[in-house]
Amino acid sequence: MTDTAKPDAEGAPRLLDFSQERIRVLHFTWIAFFMTFYIWFNLAPLATTMQNDVSWLTKEHIKILLISNVALTIPARIVVGALIDRFGSRIVFSGLMVTMAIPTIWFAFANTFTQLIISRLFLGSVGAGFVIGIKMVAQWFPPKYVGRAEGFYAGWGNFGSAAAAMTLPWFTITVLGRWFDLGDGAWRWSMAINGIVLAIYGVMYFFLVRDVPDGRQLIRSKKTEPMICTSYFDLGQYLLWSIPLVGALGILAWRISNVKINGEPLMSDSWLYVIYAGLAIVYIGHAGKTLSVNLPYLKAGVPEDEKYHWGSVAALNSTYFANFGAELAVVSMLPAFFEDTFVPLRNGAGAPLVTATVAGLVASSFAFVTLVARPLGGYLSDKLASRKRTMLAYILGIVVGFFLMGMIAKWAPGVDEDGLRNIVPSFGGVSWLVVAVMLTIFASIFVQGAEGATFAIIPTVNKRMTGQIAGMAGAYGNVGAVVYLVIFSLVDARTFFFILSAGAAVSFLITLAFLHDPEGSFDETFEDERRLVTNDDPDGDQIVVGA
Repeated sequence: MTDTAKPDAEGAPRLLDFSQERIRVLHFTWIAFFMTFYIWFNLAPLATTMQNDVSWLTKEHIKILLISNVALTIPARIVVGALIDRFGSRIVFSGLMVTMAIPTIWFAFANTFTQLIISRLFLGSVGAGFVIGIKMVAQWFPPKYVGRAEGFYAGWGNFGSAAAAMTLPWFTITVLGRWFDLGDGAWRWSMAINGIVLAIYGVMYFFLVRDVPDGRQLIRSKKTEPMICTSYFDLGQYLLWSIPLVGALGILAWRISNVKINGEPLMSDSWLYVIYAGLAIVYIGHAGKTLSVNLPYLKAGVPEDEKYHWGSVAALNSTYFANFGAELAVVSMLPAFFEDTFVPLRNGAGAPLVTATVAGLVASSFAFVTLVARPLGGYLSDKLASRKRTMLAYILGIVVGFFLMGMIAKWAPGVDEDGLRNIVPSFGGVSWLVVAVMLTIFASIFVQGAEGATFAIIPTVNKRMTGQIAGMAGAYGNVGAVVYLVIFSLVDARTFFFILSAGAAVSFLITLAFLHDPEGSFDETFEDERRLVTNDDPDGDQIVVGA
């Protein structure tokens, strides 16, 4: 038996059947995704530890680093999406992991804010790893099962952010800081170790997986180029929806220009305008290339079997903005939110009850549920009659969930050192902390489930451009993160949660208006074959994906 297996009587999933190559590929790929997210989110859990070690590092600096952490992921996901359609997932994923070890180690030993911000900008590209795995998994599982397979891949891989929040403070402070006597500077060695492990697994991944199973051919694009649209209206939509991908970087540049070090702005107005001009040139170049590729194609007439609904791409962009963009922002700010908000909680000795380690563990509850919630979102999208209605239900849950998270704290008199309104727990006692965690988990169930439902739809919109569609939707997740984190740097945490709720409400309306249930999204076989057949399994198979 190679990569296929007969289903049992009920077609039950078998995620632990390692005799199937497709199952092994799924596990190797989610581990790769897990490692990229562990690296990507190693900043937030160690932010207060860094401030204790680096005397000049302020909360303002940390907020800018958190925004920088997600900024270049936007173009990285677009570029990576095109590269995997051109070269395949295996080589691109391996290359990304090995390459991203460099800025990881650079950040670990940076000594100036300029070095920190530049290395973090480059390191943000590691977040593009998610898109690569989406394409890899889609090559191994047909439409009927792709939702649960993608959900499992994304859910367990996405757990890397929770694992970072749960383990890094303890590993850094206790293991390296105390046991190995590295003191406050232990965070540097902790991050450096992250980078080394990532590079090692990047090399291993290249030798552990293949791009496609036996009997299938990897369809490559002849060259890396913009997305192909199948109507003039779709082309207009594509150009319009491409603007925020560049605009988000302009927002980041503007925010950085307002940061001052020793009374001097980090970026002068002249440099800010140069960046604006550069981004405008990038967009004009992208628009020109898009038109040069699409106009001749459209004039020649688009065959019916090549047409697809671009409005669905737009809707999925909005859903990922509202769910994954919100997740990135919340995961980045949640440890500090719990630590700062629950300062009034003290133990018997009068010391803070919610320390950096405790706050990391509590905040990890938001990402922890991804192990179940995201696969469940993909599974429900596969099993229920309409992928669109499943998506809408999840987005509505996000609206309610973030509104409830806004009730964890209440506004207090006065303002903090950044001029933002003070917040305190809505109610006193440890019991309210427990309730806060429950509200966090409730919101996360819908956020993570919506992500699973989003990527259950993406591989079925246009199978030849799965990488590019996943890349664009993934980039919109980072656009959401940049926008939300910039907003977070300007408002208090309670207001921020209400804004996240409002953003999800807007996505609900866009999805309601534009998303279509793709044709063939519940097929049991791949589009390019009637069934999968191997020499030792002539009866073919239905893919089985769970335990």
